[in-house]
Amino acid sequence: MSGAKCLIGNWRFKSADEQYWLPAAVPGCVHTDLLTNERIAHPFYGTNEGDLQWIDKKDWEYSSVFDVPDDILTSSNVNLVFAGLDTYADVYLNEEKILSADNMFRAWRADVKRLLKAEGNTLRVYFRSPIQEDLPKLERLGYALPATNDQSERGGLGDNKLSVFARKAPYHYGWDWGPRFVTSGIWRDVWLEGWSRARIADVFIHQKEVTATAAKLTAAVEIESEGSWDGAIHLVTEGVDVIWMVKLEAGVNQIDVDVVVENPRLWWSRGLGEQYLYTFTATLVQGDAAVAQKSVRTGLRSVRLVRDEDAQGTSFYFELNGVPVFAKGANHIPNDSFLTDVSYERYKHEIVTAVESNMNMLRVWGGGFYENDDFYNLCDEYGLLVWQDFMFACSMYPGDEEFLKNVRMEAEENVTRLRNHPSIVLWCGNNEMDTAWSQYDEEGGWGWKQQYAPEIREKIWRDYEAIFHETLPQVVESFAPGADYWPSSPMQALTRDKDQHARNDSSVGDIHYWGVWHAVEPFSNYNVYLGRFMSEYGFQSFPELKTVQSYATDADMALESDVMRWHQRSGDGNRLIKEYMDIYFKQPKDFPSFLYMSQVLQAEAIKMAMEAHRRKKPYCMGTLYWQINDCWPVASWSSMDYYGRWKALQYYAKKSFRDVAVSIGGADGALEIHVISDVLEETKGNVHLQLFDFKGLLLKELTYTVQVKANTAQVVLSLPVDDLVATHNPNDVVLLVTLEQDGEVIDAKEHYFVPANQIALPLPSITAKPVEGGDGSSFVVETNVLAKSVWITSEFEGVFSDNHFDLIPGVPKTLQFLQRKPGEDAFSPAEPGPITIRSMAEFIVQ
Repeated sequence: MSGAKCLIGNWRFKSADEQYWLPAAVPGCVHTDLLTNERIAHPFYGTNEGDLQWIDKKDWEYSSVFDVPDDILTSSNVNLVFAGLDTYADVYLNEEKILSADNMFRAWRADVKRLLKAEGNTLRVYFRSPIQEDLPKLERLGYALPATNDQSERGGLGDNKLSVFARKAPYHYGWDWGPRFVTSGIWRDVWLEGWSRARIADVFIHQKEVTATAAKLTAAVEIESEGSWDGAIHLVTEGVDVIWMVKLEAGVNQIDVDVVVENPRLWWSRGLGEQYLYTFTATLVQGDAAVAQKSVRTGLRSVRLVRDEDAQGTSFYFELNGVPVFAKGANHIPNDSFLTDVSYERYKHEIVTAVESNMNMLRVWGGGFYENDDFYNLCDEYGLLVWQDFMFACSMYPGDEEFLKNVRMEAEENVTRLRNHPSIVLWCGNNEMDTAWSQYDEEGGWGWKQQYAPEIREKIWRDYEAIFHETLPQVVESFAPGADYWPSSPMQALTRDKDQHARNDSSVGDIHYWGVWHAVEPFSNYNVYLGRFMSEYGFQSFPELKTVQSYATDADMALESDVMRWHQRSGDGNRLIKEYMDIYFKQPKDFPSFLYMSQVLQAEAIKMAMEAHRRKKPYCMGTLYWQINDCWPVASWSSMDYYGRWKALQYYAKKSFRDVAVSIGGADGALEIHVISDVLEETKGNVHLQLFDFKGLLLKELTYTVQVKANTAQVVLSLPVDDLVATHNPNDVVLLVTLEQDGEVIDAKEHYFVPANQIALPLPSITAKPVEGGDGSSFVVETNVLAKSVWITSEFEGVFSDNHFDLIPGVPKTLQFLQRKPGEDAFSPAEPGPITIRSMAEFIVQ
């Protein structure tokens, strides 16, 4: 069978204006290679970022000398393949130019058969500065395009926003949570690929109709052939073994093979069933000889975005295998400013974190990049649905013919690459651009369109429509038939009038609600602004002290120090955290305490939002907070910091996203107990209410039998607050609400009757004892008085089964430590070693 492949290594690099070469890593980038060769200080430390802005103004060269294995050299066709070039690059093989690249998101392939020799081939890649490349484009256009998060001033470019001209990860130019590192380099693998007679370029499993009884599929097999000949495609998977006769012509052939998988094992998102994956193998044969072969993996499922009119507006939810799915999760940004530093283990840590946090969806946000295969493979395996943005965010883009052609090719390649992943359930055109421009609402938007004369305004909008209302939906329809496309997030509907643009009080489309945070609205507004699908909302916090110490000295430990302001990219971020903290919490006693308190503040805010959204099921059918991860160590909206350390919010998400959860709400003097179910069977059990004072004295106890239908949310109790608290001081009592089923505690939540800054917190004595007869990973914690926001840390990297919880005297909690061990399962039970246990009382001014 023909087909051979070999990676090209042995790389070196240099600045184009220097003579001496240095060792380089491929995949990699200039910044990481400079760091490895000790030519720059660590980009993330202190304010070093500011000193490294010279890098993107230079041209850089990469070079390799390599030999060619005989099986490739003797192939009748040999391609040189670059899976990723960042971004403007000219490639020379044995001093002959073979290609020019201008898009980070595309792969590049060249026929190099005639240029190769057995030994001593020289491959050289010349990267042109993206800054020098794109400055002339801005000048030719004659006006600046909006690019709110492009930190051009940090790059020494003044107001020259260049990110919109490059098909390159937008966040490289800075964002309100990320630094400005405009990279260059070979960021994905490079290889030689040899083949003779024919090769199978692609296999797409088009799922036309999938039910529990039969999956009707078409395997679309793309074959590149040297000549015309008769043969057959042998397609095999579980329950399928078919041979399809074919007549091939020279060039590219598209062969469709129709198959049916009887009684398929369906692919489900986490919490609803198994994530079964089928491997389809297509073999091209002539006579008894196999000429070429390719295998792909997919899960069989039916999925659609349901947007049906109802009594309250228009629905917006995902239906998987006929089941309405409430989407629980977060927005995902790139895991690093330097993409090649993200290992498989880091991807797995993020995905397992999401799964352990009871999530079922991640949104791949449009200001990063189309993720690596590892990311989507893990989502397939663990059952995380993926909302996939195209790579456009918070900017307006040019619409010249060359740019549109580049975008179309980028979209075709990436849709083709990713379309077999069962996890991907939506393709979205862009992030926040429809609402930012608000073409049909003169008073709406971010003030962008008002900066332009009428004819330029119209041109910018026509260019927008050419990309997001024409090119991208055409590509999705052609290359992933049946997949849903949504033009922009947030948006109400494609109406081409004022009703197109998102509103915080909309009953149509999806919503990004940022009144809490940017507008300093109260947390309680999360209960007011509830849409059909909440695809963004968020609140910031700092990472923990250990992470802050990775980029700052003791002298920097102050909210307004240069380093703290540098590692806060949201202009008013530090002030907003403090302003909200002054509203809701008592004063932290020092800066390390402020770091801790900021995490609890963030967690309490987002808990209110997550649970408000879930309580409104089925009116609201999705809640994706901003954001799960970070690309560098920073104060941000993340629930897990750059090093993968869970913040308080990650633990809160785990509890608030439980598949069957109890939630406490209410107003006007009444307390409402909700039970929320995302499972497909009825929930029967007991709701147990216990009122304690802060010393653990049980003041009142009530038990109610509840019955909640499958996949729904229900108010199971409504009780007057005055009856619950009675004669007790509301400042000194806590209500514990427990949901029990078959003698097992399914969920438990605490409720306080006054704001946190009015609660008197005594200093507790907390003990931890190992579970007798256990493996050393589990222990029981108890307290003598109420311990609020208990934070447990270990000297080892890992997570606890619960953390940042309230501990009531007489209500012990059993915990397990799960260590993070690179190369092993993402979390493994282990002895935590010496642990430190603290609670809020230790961090506040008493």
